[in-house]
Amino acid sequence: MTPSKDIDRLLEIMAALRTPVTGCPWDLEQDFDSIKPYTLEEAYEVADAIERKDLDDLRDELGDLLLQVVFHARMAEELGEFSFGDVVEAITSKMIRRHPHVFAVSEADNPQKVKKQWDEIKAEEKREKAARRARRGIVEDFKAGLLGQVDRAQPALTEALKLQKQAAKVGFDWSDAEPILDKIEEEIGELREAIKAGRRDRIADELGDLIFAVVNIGRHVDTDPEMALRGTNTKFRRRFRHIETSLEQAAESLEDASLERMEELWVEAKRQEKAGD
Repeated sequence: MTPSKDIDRLLEIMAALRTPVTGCPWDLEQDFDSIKPYTLEEAYEVADAIERKDLDDLRDELGDLLLQVVFHARMAEELGEFSFGDVVEAITSKMIRRHPHVFAVSEADNPQKVKKQWDEIKAEEKREKAARRARRGIVEDFKAGLLGQVDRAQPALTEALKLQKQAAKVGFDWSDAEPILDKIEEEIGELREAIKAGRRDRIADELGDLIFAVVNIGRHVDTDPEMALRGTNTKFRRRFRHIETSLEQAAESLEDASLERMEELWVEAKRQEKAGD
């Protein structure tokens, strides 16, 4: 099989990978849930390439993201639900429907009117989709009520922050930061107990509660948790790179270095940062 610019070749490749017996063992054992983390990862890598203004990398990352779409569509087709063609038809129909000022007749002749028109059409689509889901017996309580206004399709940290802000509008909120610190300590204790008991389901649950509480303290001290974590990630990268370069200069191997040696260099990196402040 040879590469091609035709989308059909990518569909053929995915079909071959998912063919029982002759396909790829790893691809064959995947399902929607197992692939979901990779889909999110590829979307972030597209965003990263854009931020770095690396168009060569962006081309490759868009291909990886497209593969995820093809993968999900193939699994759905195997279940008799929909195919990649149905996905394409759905988005083309949506774009035509949402742009009557381009593909039909509309009085939306400026950006403000276009935005208003888009929102009205989107709201109607949501009502139609809700009706279809109801007919299929699909109940989504998270779409209802005050918190239903918070979109789930976003990073978990961002969703947590917006959920808390939405609940705070009706007074469901801490009065100040101090009680939240107590809550964080409480959640740490519960996480310790879950780890001690070896309950993986409880560990995940308690870890989520702890992170949610940490997001809350960030909100109360006017610090975006996503940006705070990004800053820490950058700091970790910088300090760990110091460990690597220091070991290289000393003709030492990262793989052979002891934890104590790496910790010594980590502290040195922190000390250098503080001296530069």
